[in-house]
Amino acid sequence: MNPSCNCYSLRQATRRVTQLYDRVLAPIGLRATQLSLLREVDRLGPIALNALADEMVMDRATLGHNVRPLLAQGLLRLVVGQDRRRREVSLTAKGRRTLAEGWTLWRHAQDGFEKALGANHAAELRSLLHRVAALEVEA
Repeated sequence: MNPSCNCYSLRQATRRVTQLYDRVLAPIGLRATQLSLLREVDRLGPIALNALADEMVMDRATLGHNVRPLLAQGLLRLVVGQDRRRREVSLTAKGRRTLAEGWTLWRHAQDGFEKALGANHAAELRSLLHRVAALEVEA
């Protein structure tokens, strides 16, 4: 793959950063993607699965794949919404405790990343990545 390929470069960088966060979160049995999911459910929940998938820029099937282990661990609960067709996800008490513990560990990963890259560069990178995530690009 050509190193000037935007997709390749983003995915390579994402894998490297994810490895750091996964390593730091390993003691509580969560991956970075799972902590992010718990955080979004805490921020937005209870929330319909489709809306959560949209918020996380994830397709519904991938979200389901990520939600299932969190349901099995008792960190999330899934309930039928008021219109009976919607499925809404929310944090359990155990999920809130795990999120709080994960957030403390996340801070270590965040600090390590910012130390390695530099706080200003890290802030610029986040800003640019938010712009990228909001793009609607047509091929």
